[in-house]
Amino acid sequence: MEDAYGRYDTVPTPVRGVHSRAYAEDDRYAQVVEGVKAVERRRGRAPRLMVAKMGQDGHDRGANVIASAFADMGFDVVSGPLFQTPAETRDMALENDVDAIGASSLAAGHKTLIPELIGLLKEAGRPDIKVIAGGVIPQKDYDFLRDAGVQGIYGPGSNVVECAADVLRLLGHNMPPAGEDLDEAPN
Repeated sequence: MEDAYGRYDTVPTPVRGVHSRAYAEDDRYAQVVEGVKAVERRRGRAPRLMVAKMGQDGHDRGANVIASAFADMGFDVVSGPLFQTPAETRDMALENDVDAIGASSLAAGHKTLIPELIGLLKEAGRPDIKVIAGGVIPQKDYDFLRDAGVQGIYGPGSNVVECAADVLRLLGHNMPPAGEDLDEAPN
């Protein structure tokens, strides 16, 4: 059917301003925004996160929430289209020179698609691209994913600000733990 009709390839678009308004008075949110700015000063560009939806998983609401939140915090967000293959995700990540890929999974493809993506990144000479996973992933699969190279796993109920703080730490920023003053932690 794809040969005859083409592939459905909608690309989720982050909505800007929702999280920045909601967290306007939140100290931890401000810490993360400052952390993103520090990474940008150090690297010469904002940290770049690709949000990927691989396989037959057409559930994109959570991925859109994450993309929108990270964009509001200052990350440069690249949203991949729905239904990508791991190879297409790798190609898009390389083309956009991303620092991290957030693989969103709600349809049980996490044990095949995400490890395949990590292997493809290694084959392409880019094992430095951090791969994190989010969505409905059973906790019993967390060790499997970590063993495959996933560096962060965020299930339902994860605090998006803490997820962003964790990604900053993965990218080498000395992000203070929640509750610590940013001025007390060295960059």
